[in-house]
Amino acid sequence: MNRIFDITLKDFTQILRNRMTFLFLLIMPIAFTLLFGLAFGGSSNQSSDARLPVGLLNQDNSAISMQLQTLLTNSMVIRLDTTSGRSESDLAGLVGSNKLAAALIIPSGYSQSVRSSSPLKLGFYADPSQASTTTVESELLVASNRLASAVRTANIAAKVTDNPTIFDPALAQALATWQNPPIKVSITSSVSSKPQNQNILSMAQSSPAMMIQFAIAGLLTAATVIVNERKTRALQRLLTTSTSRFQILMGHYLAIFSLIFVQFLLLMLFGQFLHVNYLRLPLATLLVALITAICIAALGLLIGVLAKSEEQAIVFSLIPMFVLSGLGGAWVPLEYTGAAFQAIGHISPVAWAMDGFKNITARGLGFSSVLLPVAAVFGYAIVFFALALWRFQRVSE
Repeated sequence: MNRIFDITLKDFTQILRNRMTFLFLLIMPIAFTLLFGLAFGGSSNQSSDARLPVGLLNQDNSAISMQLQTLLTNSMVIRLDTTSGRSESDLAGLVGSNKLAAALIIPSGYSQSVRSSSPLKLGFYADPSQASTTTVESELLVASNRLASAVRTANIAAKVTDNPTIFDPALAQALATWQNPPIKVSITSSVSSKPQNQNILSMAQSSPAMMIQFAIAGLLTAATVIVNERKTRALQRLLTTSTSRFQILMGHYLAIFSLIFVQFLLLMLFGQFLHVNYLRLPLATLLVALITAICIAALGLLIGVLAKSEEQAIVFSLIPMFVLSGLGGAWVPLEYTGAAFQAIGHISPVAWAMDGFKNITARGLGFSSVLLPVAAVFGYAIVFFALALWRFQRVSE
């Protein structure tokens, strides 16, 4: 174990001597976090509506259908888009292109059917593969059931008093009662219903994105140390001692991991200063940072073993940075892209790491929400380390 730590300390000292280390690990991430934060609207103090956008086409336009529209307008989960001039096919197309989470069509004659206790079926368009579909369906069901119950109450009032004119005030009173029920059930949803400050949302994207991207870019200095060890034949001399290949590899790996993990801790503190709420669930944040550092360190180890020269080490470090960061949503949030690109983007471990961080800082989800991203990133770490170990054994023979 002492031999591993000796190699780690030696590598750590060599890496820190290189000025490029601080450029890639601290200066550049901070600068680009602020730059990308501004690019995504971080200079705005306005709040964005995080509710799910749902298109509405009211073909009935009667008092009862308007009551349903009012109930949905007041929803904390969905945001009605009532843009005029749209047809049913237009709304279906917007749902298909992911510009709307769902679309609702209130058919003609709906109000009369509700009054007769046999409501017409509402038209509903949504992508069943999206998790948001279930959330929207549930909210629509609650609103329609609430309206139907209020209509039944108003019908009973009109029948008991034998006064049809009492229907409208009785309906209004029944719906008002729903706003302040004697018992309220609070449901925690995976969808944030509170408007969020756009500055915080943009920094919650740029902070982890630049932190991960420049951790990968910074691997070139760590990889160069391993390359120079072979060029100066220090590796060959080390192999003549009792130090095993695995101990040498672990010594290099721990040096890279320690550097990245410390970088993550410092940049997360900087992000917290920018109101990126990493400390909302500190254990979850620490777990995502730890596993991401493990994965990137394994990638750095693989690069160092594969590269035969300093030039190759630079190329092998920068290409993964551009490819993995671009695909993984570090430059443009994957939420802004289509479903196909989102699926392709998750080939990159960066996308999974971003999911883990943003589930905590931007989406307001719980500890369990980071388990899948962490498992995916750890799987990549195992693959990278196994390939590095296999290649190192061949190189050092």
